[in-house]
Amino acid sequence: MRCFFWIWIGAVMNVSLAFAQKPILPDFHADPSARVWDGVVWIYPSHDIPGSTYWDMTDWHCFSSADRVNWTDHGVIFGLEDIAWADRWAWAPDAARRDGKYYFYYPADDQIGVAVSDRPDGPFLDPLGGPLIHRGESGTRVIDPCIFLDDDGQAYLYFGQNAPRVVRLNADMITRQDPIVPLEIENFHEGIWVHKYNGKYYVSYCSHTKTGELHGKLAYGIGETPYGPFEYKGVFMDNGSRNVHHSIAEIAGEWILFYHVQGPSWYERRVCAEYLHYDSDGTIRYIPMTPEGIRGRER
Repeated sequence: MRCFFWIWIGAVMNVSLAFAQKPILPDFHADPSARVWDGVVWIYPSHDIPGSTYWDMTDWHCFSSADRVNWTDHGVIFGLEDIAWADRWAWAPDAARRDGKYYFYYPADDQIGVAVSDRPDGPFLDPLGGPLIHRGESGTRVIDPCIFLDDDGQAYLYFGQNAPRVVRLNADMITRQDPIVPLEIENFHEGIWVHKYNGKYYVSYCSHTKTGELHGKLAYGIGETPYGPFEYKGVFMDNGSRNVHHSIAEIAGEWILFYHVQGPSWYERRVCAEYLHYDSDGTIRYIPMTPEGIRGRER
């Protein structure tokens, strides 16, 4: 009984910590992928269902802001009803822009698809009529796509759970160039994100604690190539929630971490943001969650 009591106390404390954060998007959204195009920040999150007891999401919204304070909800841009090959689990997406086209990468039913539009807010259409990455072909769970466009224009698609994977994409952004490649990333659980800073490749992710804790900690590593090897640098945030999924973007010379916290339940989450800083050696400073987030905070 004592064990259950302390588990309950821990859950209450985590929820209280989560409620202390200032959401930047309305309830309930999670897994924010932030992209900056023409000075406007676009966030592509997953869309939690109020009152849900599982992650049974069915569609995706997108949000935009020119000032990082006021956010426009562009409504549903894509959903399971637009897909002929999947009917469940509209989970964490990502997006990219290339040659005037916008590409929306999404997981559904443990597969990854891609949709295309002439606008960042859609409507998006499925050009393949099937998955870009199929269930069972890569030795990992096919979720959490992350698109990274390198300085030379090469696009990489990262994904996976517990066993990270990457594949290069062709210039059309909807077909694969090479075989899928496994990556060695210490303590990797899910929610991979790749960005570049001062010529180095940073891989960040929800870490695998292996001790029975909730998966609420973000860790990262640094490498010389998009394939690594990535030197593990440790944890840089704990969101005090059951899980965490994030993105990192440079906006007007400032680096910002977008992430989610749990709300009334594990399945009703909220998107928040904090400033991210690097030390002189390129390491990321630990990021504490603050009630004010990125608005009105002294940097």
